[in-house]
Amino acid sequence: MFALKRAVTNAAHIGLQTRPLLLRGYATAADINTLLVVEHKDNAIASSTLNALTAASTLGGSVTALVAGDSPDVVAKAVAGLAGVSKVLVANDPTYGHGLPETFAPLIIAAQKKLNFTHMVAGHSAFGKNIMPRVAALLDVAQISDIIAVESADTFVRPIYAGNAIATVKSTDAVKILTVRATAFLAATAGGSTASSEPAPDADKTSPSEWLGEEIVKSDRPELGAAKRVIGGGRGMKNGENFKLLYDLADTMGAAVGASRAAVDAGYVDNSLQIGQTGKIIAPGISGAIQHLAGMKDSKTIVAINKDPEAPIFQVADYGLVADLFTAVPELTEKLKK
Repeated sequence: MFALKRAVTNAAHIGLQTRPLLLRGYATAADINTLLVVEHKDNAIASSTLNALTAASTLGGSVTALVAGDSPDVVAKAVAGLAGVSKVLVANDPTYGHGLPETFAPLIIAAQKKLNFTHMVAGHSAFGKNIMPRVAALLDVAQISDIIAVESADTFVRPIYAGNAIATVKSTDAVKILTVRATAFLAATAGGSTASSEPAPDADKTSPSEWLGEEIVKSDRPELGAAKRVIGGGRGMKNGENFKLLYDLADTMGAAVGASRAAVDAGYVDNSLQIGQTGKIIAPGISGAIQHLAGMKDSKTIVAINKDPEAPIFQVADYGLVADLFTAVPELTEKLKK
């Protein structure tokens, strides 16, 4: 529609007698066919996938979900019940049990060859960031990462420069490869019906990589990327032992604990707690430099404690307290316990 109007207008300016040109602009909803790559672990759908499904549904058209793993039937059934899912492709093989991109990418390409998707969507998690660039390279198209809004079937909004600028990106590629910022979209919920399921196409399972194992930090606190509240600290904590102050406060609020890259690099805490441009994007937030703020700008309420009144966090915080954290945090913890 936009292309047609512009063509007629330009011709009128130079005095030509024209008839409407049949120029195709954006794809219609009927043309859109989206593949959602489902992330899951321990028979549970990753929260970022639920947000990615909402983004995929915003595109219009149909959404096919790909569930791959070692015995993923429980997850496939749960995905089939989500609102917005039209069909579920199930790839049941131990090869897909650990989300290696060397095996997932050929599977996604095989699905693309069979079903001719116009869009491929995944959450902007470690899983999505690991797999989708390889898919884009195999298809020889550009990936659009970390989108926060969908303007049309080929136009998307994403943050750049650590979130200090917002870019609107239009893709002319035949297949759009997208990763979705989870905090920018609501999580999809169960629908009133169940989508059909079918086996995923066969794909090459040979891989130059071998899964050896993983070391998981276990905690009773909420998972950082999906927590409703986060208590976090940076270099000002001075050492890892002082993070106990934050753990105590978090326990009184049912919150997760996070840290800046500086605190992680200094060895204060494990890198699984890192928040920011090079860590996890969270809907709550904590303080720090420009890269740290990039991980928390979508927070609904930001509370900051910093003894420096010029700290960058105060520019975006809803509530700020200029104080020494080693005095303020224990006092806050004690008041919350009462």
